[in-house]
Amino acid sequence: MANVVRPTKKQRELLVFIADFIAEHGYSPSYREVMNGCNYNSVATVALHIRSLIARGHLAKRGRSARSLEVIDLPPDPGIDIDVSDVTESQEKWLVQLVGKRFIEAEAQDTLTQRGLDELYVLVGALRVLELNEAANAYIPRLGDLKSKVR
Repeated sequence: MANVVRPTKKQRELLVFIADFIAEHGYSPSYREVMNGCNYNSVATVALHIRSLIARGHLAKRGRSARSLEVIDLPPDPGIDIDVSDVTESQEKWLVQLVGKRFIEAEAQDTLTQRGLDELYVLVGALRVLELNEAANAYIPRLGDLKSKVR
């Protein structure tokens, strides 16, 4: 996603809120929950920021259904300097294989616990932290499919 425009500070806060909410609850927040959680004054402001984040490629919305936001790209916080150069290529390959194995195991189950889904979100997040965005992006649609198995 080389042509993605970096989010503003406010938009990054909104992305982090949405990502944290999804990790905690297993579904995206409503616009009103975003309004309250990010201290906005109106739902219209939330809608404006969300439309902008969708246009910039950081969020996606599945159809017109409620609670259908997905964080596609959450750039690292410019205030945090993470050195990923210490991670070897074999370690990257191992992590991607581990994540793939965990997804296969989860997809083979009839039901999935919320904790199991949360762990998959953490693993995909680890891929992003290590700047393995291509691998992380490959798992995003599968996370959406697994949400329906949570009991």
